[in-house]
Amino acid sequence: MKAIINSFERHYFTKSLNNPVNPFWVMVRKEVSGHIRSWRFIILLGLILLTFWGATAVSMANLRDVVTKVKDVDQLFLYLKLLTTTEGALPPFHVFLNFLGPLLGISLGFDAMNSEQQNGTLTRILAQPVYRDNLLLSKFVGSMILVSTLLFSLSLLMIGGGMIITGVMIEAEEVLRIISFNVLCTVYVGFWLGVSILLSVLFKQASTSAITAIGIWLFFTVFYQIIIDIAVKAFAPGANEMSQIEMFRFNKVIINLLRLAPSQLYNDATTTLLMPSVRSLGPITMEQMAGAIPSPLPLRESLMIVWPQLSGLIAATVLCFAFSYYCFMRREIRT
Repeated sequence: MKAIINSFERHYFTKSLNNPVNPFWVMVRKEVSGHIRSWRFIILLGLILLTFWGATAVSMANLRDVVTKVKDVDQLFLYLKLLTTTEGALPPFHVFLNFLGPLLGISLGFDAMNSEQQNGTLTRILAQPVYRDNLLLSKFVGSMILVSTLLFSLSLLMIGGGMIITGVMIEAEEVLRIISFNVLCTVYVGFWLGVSILLSVLFKQASTSAITAIGIWLFFTVFYQIIIDIAVKAFAPGANEMSQIEMFRFNKVIINLLRLAPSQLYNDATTTLLMPSVRSLGPITMEQMAGAIPSPLPLRESLMIVWPQLSGLIAATVLCFAFSYYCFMRREIRT
């Protein structure tokens, strides 16, 4: 028996030398397991599941009325209605995600680096043959894997529940739209995750980075639109003083200013993906409306409308991660 064990150990050791484990994926698995066991993720997971159950239950209750009002079930986009239909008591699930998504991203990343340095584990990790960029990237990738798995699992639960209750098969375009919606939500949460990781690199205390991240989120979610409204009322000329073209350009400038907020980009993109009847996200002239057929847009056209919003969120996420990488590479970690 001892000889068998020794031979097994030699074989395993030789195999590990021939196929060394990538330390990056080891750190990613460590981050995923650490988040799953943390109480803050469990609490946020409970809140997301509760809001998902409430919004889906309201949509399911109104689903029968929606089906009876539409004669052609194939053109109904039934499963998209599950994400958008509401009776006024509760907002739809994508509106809940606009509020809970940033909190999820902030909670997963506000102590990503400063907690490692406070606990003294940062110097031990970097004493191993591990690159700094791999450590920072593993924090981001591990959290993104967790977020994407959660969102896609909720979508599968929604689709399965809709099939059981209604007995209507989901269409291919609905599947692609729901997948695109999940990708968009993951990118939106990833932006706030990148912001929180950047703040965890800049500040030594986890509480400081958490409060700063929440303050940034509240500014863009609540106060930014208020500031834009006050500025418009103060500097906008009267309606009688502008022509129709000038009014059109002025409204377009206001919409572009509002789109500097990540929440506005998320709202515009989700509205277009989940409501195929939406044909534009800004003011349009009567000449542009001439000849338009009132029918749902195909997925390709909706993705073309959504692409500026999605690329803006991706660019902001990459910018935050690049700046955090720059700051972390220049930091002295031995002190």
